[in-house]
Amino acid sequence: MPDLPAPHHGEPYLLTPGPLTTSYTVKQAMLRDWGSWDGDFRAMTAELRARLLAMLGAGGEAFDCVPMQGSGTFAVEAMLSSFIPKDGEALVLANGAYGKRAAETLSYLGRAHTLLDKGDYLPPQGDEVAAALAADPAITHVVAIHCETSSGILNPLAEIAEATAAAGRRLLIDSMSAFGAVQLEAADFPFDAVVSSANKCIEGVPGFGFVLARKTVLEEAKGNCHSLSLDLHAQWAAMEKTGQWRFTPPTHVVAAFLQALREHQDEGGVAARGARYAANRDTLVVGMRALGFETLLDDAWLSPIIVTFFCPADPAFDFAVFYQAMKAKGFIIYPGKLTVVDSFRIGCIGRMDAPVMERVVQAAREALTEMGVADATPPAVALKERKRLSAPQAAA
Repeated sequence: MPDLPAPHHGEPYLLTPGPLTTSYTVKQAMLRDWGSWDGDFRAMTAELRARLLAMLGAGGEAFDCVPMQGSGTFAVEAMLSSFIPKDGEALVLANGAYGKRAAETLSYLGRAHTLLDKGDYLPPQGDEVAAALAADPAITHVVAIHCETSSGILNPLAEIAEATAAAGRRLLIDSMSAFGAVQLEAADFPFDAVVSSANKCIEGVPGFGFVLARKTVLEEAKGNCHSLSLDLHAQWAAMEKTGQWRFTPPTHVVAAFLQALREHQDEGGVAARGARYAANRDTLVVGMRALGFETLLDDAWLSPIIVTFFCPADPAFDFAVFYQAMKAKGFIIYPGKLTVVDSFRIGCIGRMDAPVMERVVQAAREALTEMGVADATPPAVALKERKRLSAPQAAA
């Protein structure tokens, strides 16, 4: 893989679910100013939309791409508020912070919703979705998280989509941290829309999200949204008519994203990007387990996006100290989001490869030695909780 930018360009690696480490050429793409109304920039927007639609593969012609300024959460709110009518009702599938954030968003919007909460360890299953839909005929939409990065779990979208379609309901997907590295094509299974962000697996920089939605759904969305700026129908209609964003676009971010899209294609597309991330994960997990660390998830549920590790039980371990030690060695990691036990996360995405992950493991080994941590084994309660919550799934 060409061009590993850190730390030889003076930057630490960002071992997070985004923002993440980008190539030097992606950074260079931001060195020019663009007029948002100019024909050159309109052509850039058109290319961006076309390239993203191409990732949907066969069947993608029924969809269109609507970029939306702001962070990924802005785009998720735009999707939920534009595509779920005011008299609709959503079933939100949660197994971490981002499913719960979708439910919180619907509360702010005043949209009726039901939360199916699986906790931190397990994915929602198709039969559970089917049962929930059968129990409440008023539900019109299902909201699913593709990769729940608070734990690192990759959820089974195919069986969720099958259950949703069988019940005659509509599926909205938050693939914020998976799109571009985990296959998600229009022909795989039925869904109305998928949302992601510039600064995730396509390896751009933060500044906008994008929604890939069926054109029929975009047409039906007129008048649904609570917000002027987050209205996907209005954004789509304006782009179709003028080629421009309705309000000031993040021009430099768009330029960087186009470069990232070209590099994504040059690498070999979704399959190659996902394979590199999977190799990153495998190298990391093997190395960290050799130090005594344990993963939150069983191997069957580990995504190639981010891995959650339990904090060691050793009283000499302090995450804040560990974080600073890792940063000093060139690696910025991520705090945990679990509620029952202490944890931290290490991302596998961004412009890095397996040899870099070997250096991450070495840095962790050195940091533990510096802290006087003799054993990275987690507390017994962490392993007991994982076994207890995983057992029903194993038996299913």
